[in-house]
Amino acid sequence: MPIKIDYSKKAFSQSTSNLILFSNDEFNNKDFKKYLSNSEFEYISELLKSSDLKKNLLTFEINSRKKIVLVSIKNNLRTSDIERLGAEFFGQVNYGKNSEYQLISDSVIGKNNYFLGHFLHGIKLKSYEFQKYKSKKNKRQISIIITGKKNKPSTQSQLSFKAIEEGTFYTRDLVSEPGNILHPDEYAKRLNLLKKDGLKVTIFDKKKLKKLGMHSLLGVGMGSVRGSYLVTIEWNGSKNNSKPLAFVGKGVTFDTGGYSLKPAKFMEDMTYDMAGSAAVVGLMKTLAIRKAKINAVGVVGLVENMVSGIAQRPGDIVKSYSGKTIEVLNTDAEGRLVLADALTYTEKKFKPKFIVDLATLTGAIIVSLGSEYAGLFSNDDKLSKQVIKAGEIVEEKLWRMPLHKNYDKLINSKNADMQNINYVGGAGSTTAAQFLQRFILNKTPWAHLDIAGMAFSKYGGSLNSGGATGFGVRLLNKLIEENYE
Repeated sequence: MPIKIDYSKKAFSQSTSNLILFSNDEFNNKDFKKYLSNSEFEYISELLKSSDLKKNLLTFEINSRKKIVLVSIKNNLRTSDIERLGAEFFGQVNYGKNSEYQLISDSVIGKNNYFLGHFLHGIKLKSYEFQKYKSKKNKRQISIIITGKKNKPSTQSQLSFKAIEEGTFYTRDLVSEPGNILHPDEYAKRLNLLKKDGLKVTIFDKKKLKKLGMHSLLGVGMGSVRGSYLVTIEWNGSKNNSKPLAFVGKGVTFDTGGYSLKPAKFMEDMTYDMAGSAAVVGLMKTLAIRKAKINAVGVVGLVENMVSGIAQRPGDIVKSYSGKTIEVLNTDAEGRLVLADALTYTEKKFKPKFIVDLATLTGAIIVSLGSEYAGLFSNDDKLSKQVIKAGEIVEEKLWRMPLHKNYDKLINSKNADMQNINYVGGAGSTTAAQFLQRFILNKTPWAHLDIAGMAFSKYGGSLNSGGATGFGVRLLNKLIEENYE
């Protein structure tokens, strides 16, 4: 459902339109008296006596044409709390015929010059819908007109929020696409269009990857009639030639499991097995739109894991870009094979300050953490703390999980340098991360985010209405803002 937000240069004046007003945590009627007619004020004051004042929002139907929404600004609100409040507001007004609201910025109480920007940001994030393939689309639009002279977000803040929203929505769009539309060939074409945002895009197709020796990545896509690709997306926003920040994403556009075939139940969800790559792409788009003053590179491996007469078999041995050999004991442990080549290439080619990779890598992380936290594995304490703190600020939460050399014995192979699964059982997410760590060859600070439980939500979350969440875009943008700009 589209949300239209207009900033009016006019001060507030009495009108018949719906109103959005702000008050303290006790809904003190002195806070909003001057914005209402006498009859409206008396009506609402009477209703407040029997209302649940612990709520964040109270809605009053004045008549069939006018609704007044009171929003409580409680003490010590974090920015994430304010964004959730905006999302809650959207949930309350997303019904009925009333679609235009006048928001009185002057009614924002206290020293809250940052409040309104985050409140509106929460509304926008929650309002996202993917309707591309519906023959009958929901065309209803909610319009919010901001009036008043005070508390409006600056032009720069508005642009920053807009960049994050566009990047997040682009990620959600990619993850929401079905596998028959967004196969690797189409995905690569779409990424090439990012050049218009000022990004440098380089696409390595199957022929070039073969020449580079990326047989670990190529092996995953062998069974598909579609191509396999590695795509690099560069943003050079710093005037100096400083080392870039690197972000790597798993882009398996559909995962059957290969010959280690997945159960039919819920296999349709495997269209979002490329959510790690989509988060990287959305982040790079955000950085370009807001003209971030850093150098950054996104690297994504795009493949389709299918079954066919030429598909990779359990027991095959492949040589990775790093030169290390891998025994593929399970073709459904394919994401790590894609990331292995992407990680080594990123480190060798760009020599970054750090590498953060994102992947819907293991079902085991969902068993461990459910859909509340993504798993974090890292070789660097400083980077880990920075990523966790950024996640806390935007409420894309991470929980650090262990890495240890003792886990290596679980992925050592008798026939190759390593095997791609742990057949002993247990520690599925950790052994996957331990596998990836072997492809960081020069001790570059590295963090692996296993986002399998966070990339897609059937029931919706605080800032999304179900479906693709866009997890990772806001998190990594905040990491950059807080530590590297």
